[in-house]
Amino acid sequence: MEQFSRTELLYGPETMERFAASRVAVFGVGGVGGYVVEALARTGIGALDLIDNDKVCVSNINRQIIATTKTVGRYKVDVAEERVHDINPECQVRTHKIFFLPETQDRFDFHDYDYVVDAIDTVTGKLAIIEKAKEAGVPVISSMGAGNKLHPSMFEVADIYKTSVCPLAKVMRHECRKRGIKSLKVVYSKEEPVRLTEQGRVPGSTAFAPSVAGLIIAGEVLNDIAAGIRH
Repeated sequence: MEQFSRTELLYGPETMERFAASRVAVFGVGGVGGYVVEALARTGIGALDLIDNDKVCVSNINRQIIATTKTVGRYKVDVAEERVHDINPECQVRTHKIFFLPETQDRFDFHDYDYVVDAIDTVTGKLAIIEKAKEAGVPVISSMGAGNKLHPSMFEVADIYKTSVCPLAKVMRHECRKRGIKSLKVVYSKEEPVRLTEQGRVPGSTAFAPSVAGLIIAGEVLNDIAAGIRH
């Protein structure tokens, strides 16, 4: 396809066929996950499952690629699906208006996927995604904290047990160890989170930190698929 011709120069036709034959599940289509979906669609991934029950709100506009004044109030997965089809009409998109939680995990068959992206916020949900992917033998990559960060150059790809600084990664290390999860590819930042002056649990965020995390994740997914990596 002509829209992917520049990508094919790098990967070659055989890998582009592999992308077109792959189904990737993206759990969470927000600041990080939205950019994952964007990059996968623009690289020719043939099928996407988009899982999120949130609607676009005004406070998303500063950082989420699907959020504009025209999309406020709409389900994020619906907006993302439209955007994917504007990029690649042949991409098969399945949307799931549901939050992935331990209580809802049985609604998904992870054997359907060639790769799984965890871009959700809740620890219990993240752990359930990781465990389901590991059980199905499907590669999974998990996003650690992207909020309260100002330096996108400090994001790294690492195994969860080699992470440091990130508070969410610390919790995930502990929980993964308890569950006997021996390895987990993650994207995380070594930047100390900015301490907010305002009280509350809502993190601050920018247009350039979550997006970088999402694009790094997409790159890992694509390069792993290109290499035929299975776990």
